[in-house]
Amino acid sequence: MMEKKTPLYHKYSEAKIVDFGGWRMPLHYGSQINEHHQVRHDAGVFDVSHMTIIDLTGQKVRDFLRYLLANDVGRLKNKGKALYSCMLNEQGGVIDDLIVYFQNDTQFRLITNAATRDKNIAWIKKQAKTFDVQIHERDDLAILAIQGRYAIEKVLPLLPKNLHASAKTLAPFHAIWNNEELFIGRTGYTGEDGFEIILPAQQAPEWWDALLAAEIAPIGLGARDTLRLEAGLNLYGADMDENYSPLESGLSWTVAFKPENRDFIGRSALQVQRESGIHPIMVGLVLRERGILRQHQTVRTENGVGEITSGTFSPTLGVSIALARLPAGKHERVFVTIRNRELSAEVVKPPFVRQGKICVEL
Repeated sequence: MMEKKTPLYHKYSEAKIVDFGGWRMPLHYGSQINEHHQVRHDAGVFDVSHMTIIDLTGQKVRDFLRYLLANDVGRLKNKGKALYSCMLNEQGGVIDDLIVYFQNDTQFRLITNAATRDKNIAWIKKQAKTFDVQIHERDDLAILAIQGRYAIEKVLPLLPKNLHASAKTLAPFHAIWNNEELFIGRTGYTGEDGFEIILPAQQAPEWWDALLAAEIAPIGLGARDTLRLEAGLNLYGADMDENYSPLESGLSWTVAFKPENRDFIGRSALQVQRESGIHPIMVGLVLRERGILRQHQTVRTENGVGEITSGTFSPTLGVSIALARLPAGKHERVFVTIRNRELSAEVVKPPFVRQGKICVEL
């Protein structure tokens, strides 16, 4: 399979390049640790143009999305309001997680993951047949995520005058746009404030240069992963997939069981799981001993065995942290097998870091 490149690939000359879901993407531009701290303390820009943008239009598009997604787009009343949701199969497993934006009564925009692109589009097309919804993959667009303590402050002077005032007062999980030129969402994947800007692909290099000139540093996928894990944000393919439901992935808050008469794909399976109460749970772990928590390490609890789904050394906390799927129950301390040794880890409620503030006791 031919590796894909974003419109900004030629800007990666100083980066370490890796394969990510079939895309050639920057892991870092010199120091992953420095890039992590750059976002926590200042501002950085990520090229996330590998993500999938799907525009849905039609008279019944809202009805369709209320059926397709576990969260309820019926809650989206104001133009530009966004919602995070999982898209499930009939068994309640997570096909993908995504953000949906309400643009008007006949148009919504989805932002989904890169590695699940083909699967997602095939699934959406299959489910949309009876709703007469038009599906338009926007591979003509690019996405820049500008994140960090001073991200908004540094981006505002670069915006067109007709968007400046609206962007300055834009609430989290809302978007504004200027026809097809700029689509600006106050969203992100780092636990810090910022914008995700969707724009025509041919304009991305000029914007990239302008952002760097504004002292917003380029950031790679490595820091994006440590930042999102510190923020307690799930990664598709690691912390959730089609084998696990949102209830088993720490995402029960994204499932709208009310109103009771809304039928959505996977609802019946989730209701059975919810009523039984016997299903794995997702927790955070902090390692108080020397060692690094990694994906797939075994976690021993008093009532069974679980597994780490994501783990890393936290640059902000200075210790190792993880998300882990454990047997149902109340857990305070567990034991993780690292290189044939069992090390004690403390169970905490994510996030570990949010908006620059440490959220767990050290």
